[in-house]
Amino acid sequence: MNKETGLDFRGAFTALVTPMKANGDIDYEGFRTLIDFQLAQGIDGLVPLGTTGETPTLDEDEEEKLIKIIVKEAKGKVPLIIGAGSNSTKSAVAYTKRAKELGADAALVVTPYYNKPNDEGVFLHFETVARESGIPIIVYNIASRTGKNIGAPLMDRLSLIPGVIGVKESSGDIGQMGDIIALARKRKAEGKDFFVLSGDDALALPTLALGGDGVVSVASNLAPAKIAALVKAGLGGDFVAARTLHYELLPFIKAVFIETNPIPIKAALSMAGLPAGPVRPPLAPLSESNRRALEAAVKGLNRD
Repeated sequence: MNKETGLDFRGAFTALVTPMKANGDIDYEGFRTLIDFQLAQGIDGLVPLGTTGETPTLDEDEEEKLIKIIVKEAKGKVPLIIGAGSNSTKSAVAYTKRAKELGADAALVVTPYYNKPNDEGVFLHFETVARESGIPIIVYNIASRTGKNIGAPLMDRLSLIPGVIGVKESSGDIGQMGDIIALARKRKAEGKDFFVLSGDDALALPTLALGGDGVVSVASNLAPAKIAALVKAGLGGDFVAARTLHYELLPFIKAVFIETNPIPIKAALSMAGLPAGPVRPPLAPLSESNRRALEAAVKGLNRD
């Protein structure tokens, strides 16, 4: 439970897709359907407008409408972490303020991309966003998309910023994740919560084993109950059950990253009869050979 917000940011959080119609327009009713599906399946929290939600291709009016829908449908039921990052500090402040004004519980703010700022620039970016936005901030560290990794020493500095409450750690480096979890434990001993959520489905189990707090999951778009059960078992110290679920889910987890996210997960949702639709350019449809592999993984997924 976070002392600042009164909310628990431990558990399984779904990085929601943004469903589209065949013509590329957003399927807002489909978005409501996906939210209802997640809540019914017992997910712990929702994260729209992130990488999986194709935010780079959404305009501000579309984003605002999506935020309003998810706040109306899910506010007070599970924590809502709204994607609000930018490679412009000024824009990131504006997006996080918007998230707060529309009812988000926290904002997910990605490391500034393309600019490739030095460590001091990254620190000042997050310090400014946290100070000026007035909403709890979760750092999104994903060097594969931003070109800039936030290592443990810099994350230690960021964790001391008032209002910065955690990280979605997507470095893929389990050693770095362990170091960041260790500093989070240090912060907690000092009286400041700092949550560490894995940004990689395949690393959810090791993250929990190291003392992390959960996962922001892509696979849980289709398998929320299973991902939530894995995380619950890990947080409860039942690693026999967590490991069983990990290996049960692993073929599907691998399949949904067979091409650039969110291409495969949107295809998987469509295969399962849930709203997803196409991806927006410059992303392209799943290749036929990978589609066959994904279909086999979806058929083999026990979602009960």
